Order: sequence, then C-alpha cells, then structure tokens
Amino acid sequence: MRRIDVEERRARLAVRHRLTPGTRADDPVEVARSMLALHGSDPSSVYVGAWARMHDGRVSELERALYEDRTLIRLMGMRRTVFVTSLDIAPVLQAACSRLVAARERRLLLTMLAETGVADTPDEVTAWLTRAEEIALEALRRRGEATASELAADDPRLSTELVMARGKSYEGRQKLASRLLLLLATEGHVVRGRPRGTWTSHQYRWAPLHDWFPGGLTDWTVQEAETELARRWLRTFGPATADDLRWWAGWTKTQTKKALSTLRPVEVDLDGEVGLLLPDDVDETPRPEPWAALLPGLDSTPMGWRHRAWFLGDHGPRLFDNTGNIGPSVWWNGRIVGGWAQDGAGDIVYRFLEDVGAEAESSVRAEAERLTSRLGGVRLSARARGRTWLETELAR
Repeated sequence: MRRIDVEERRARLAVRHRLTPGTRADDPVEVARSMLALHGSDPSSVYVGAWARMHDGRVSELERALYEDRTLIRLMGMRRTVFVTSLDIAPVLQAACSRLVAARERRLLLTMLAETGVADTPDEVTAWLTRAEEIALEALRRRGEATASELAADDPRLSTELVMARGKSYEGRQKLASRLLLLLATEGHVVRGRPRGTWTSHQYRWAPLHDWFPGGLTDWTVQEAETELARRWLRTFGPATADDLRWWAGWTKTQTKKALSTLRPVEVDLDGEVGLLLPDDVDETPRPEPWAALLPGLDSTPMGWRHRAWFLGDHGPRLFDNTGNIGPSVWWNGRIVGGWAQDGAGDIVYRFLEDVGAEAESSVRAEAERLTSRLGGVRLSARARGRTWLETELAR
C-alpha cells in the first residue's frame, strides 16, 4: 500500500482546488467544475470562494454565469445544502443527492399539512398538496419568476401557514409557498434565480426550471449518478477515506460502499488510515509554488472532508461554529493557519494562530488587499452559520 503523506495531500489540494497563482481560472464555471460544486448556503461564499480561485474575478462575471448565460445553477444537494455547480454536474447531484432530499422534504411537508388540518385523511392531504404544486407552477409560468412572498399572494392555498418544529422552544411559522418552492426545486421543477437586492442577498426569485434550461436536467439513474459523483469527488478531494465521502455526500454507508465498489479505487496509507484514490490518479503531485488564500465561511475546500486534522491542526474550536460550520479561514501552503473577518469599518482583518514566517505574512497581506478591492466596500455577514470565536474577536 503506497503511503501518501500530509505534504502530498496538501499539494493535491492546492492544485486540484485552484488555490495557487498558477492554477487559478479565468472563468467561474471552471472553478465550480474543478471544485465539483461551490458551497452556496451563504450567497456571498460563492463569490468570495470563486474569487480566491480566479485571476481576476468580479461580481458581474458570477452574475452573468448564474442569471444571463445560465452556465451555473443553484440547487440543494449534499446534506440538504445549497450548492452552485456547472450544468454538466448538476444532473449528477440531482439524481445522487437531491432526490433523496426531496423524498424527505415531501414526507415532512405532508406531515406538517396534516397537522395544519388541510384535509382529513392521508390521501386527501396528498391530493391537496398535489393541487398546491400545480397552482404554484401555474403561477410561476404566468409570472415568469417570483419570490416566495409574491407567490403566496397568488392563491390562498399557497399562503397556508405551516408550524415549524411544533412544540419546540424554537417553534416558528412559515407560509406554504416557501416550503413548496424548496420541494419543487429538489425535484427539479423550479430553479433559484436572481435574488432581490444585492449579490449577498438570499431572498431569491424563482422560475420554472424548463424556462431557464430548455429540456431540463439530463436524467441519470440513482446508481449511475452516485457512482459518477463518487468518481468526481475522489478526483477533486482524493486521497480521502470512505467516511469522508459518506459524510460529504450525506449518504448511508451502504450507498457509499456501493458507489465505490463500481469504481474499485486504489487503497493508500494516510498515516495509518486507509485512503482511496482513483486507479488512474495515483501519480505523485509535484509540490506547487508557495501560496496563500483567504477562503470564506462554508468554503467547499475545508467543508470537503469530515476528517480535517491534516490541514486544520488544532485550530478547529476557534474557526468552526457550534454546529460544525467553518468561518473565514486563512491558508498557507495547504493548511489553515488563521482566520479573517471584517472590522467595524468593513476592512479585512486577520489573525494567525501559529507562527508562519515573513513570506507567509507578506502573501496573506497581499491576498487581503486583493479581496478588499473585490469587495468594493460591501459588508459581509454570516448566513446559514453562526459566528466563530475568532470572527467575534476580530470584528471588535
């Protein structure tokens, strides 16, 4: 069994994730494809994560790819998380992950509707939901695009109030339109369009998917899609363990084992753990030039593995929130060495959590200046996650 040490894993990460100056891309679609998908629960993380991997990225380039050229698409996939990916990968994510999410969402929505009392029997509740879906899609086709609140105003059925987390201390209420759009998106019927407000907003307009992408997404069988997703993930994140893949994809152990068995990956020694590589991807990766990066919270690189000690060290408690989401991180040569935030004036501030040397300090300073110029005075805020300890310290 070939041994792959930490330095080689970090070199692979640098090159495959386009984090060195020499591997940066010119096109955000190239970035998304290289990363398989960009984490998009926080809208700003898509932009900041893409910029870190591009020579000269701008807001307009991402917006054009998402909303005009429509070469990128937002969809809910792995672990019930929103991602931005390219159109060749989207059907794979849809079949391998989104369908599972959709099935769970449909069951949950039927339960909530039954509790609301929209009908008396399970069959009647199902029929009631089917009609609500038809009404929502008809309204979207008529409007072209709409927000959830606009859609809720189109029909009393869509404004039905659902009780979320009934009986819990954090019980809340939500109109059916919002929940229904999420379900329709995971099933491949609607798509998130341009948000209201700026590029940092998460209040999306929605549109029928076939209006945006004539013909819809290519249909994959679940088994074929899971195998293809595992193959692409190993190409981007390998070598890694089967448990890393299982966590990242949100699969069961059985799903993971089945997907990997078709690929027949090569086993390698990751300092005592069994790692996996594609059979045609076992050659050693040359060490890249020194590099630094400022990655956003929820970035796809640190969120790509369950087991992160080889690049995170013992910095986790300062950089992750209490639900396992990473905040903004500072990288040097394949490992996390600190974190960053914006202070009260909106300036990028960062802190090293270990001694990194003068070259690293200079490179990180240059990356902070590069990010500052791209933000153009825009203030970022933590969405879909909590603030980390280090963010709180830096933002004072």
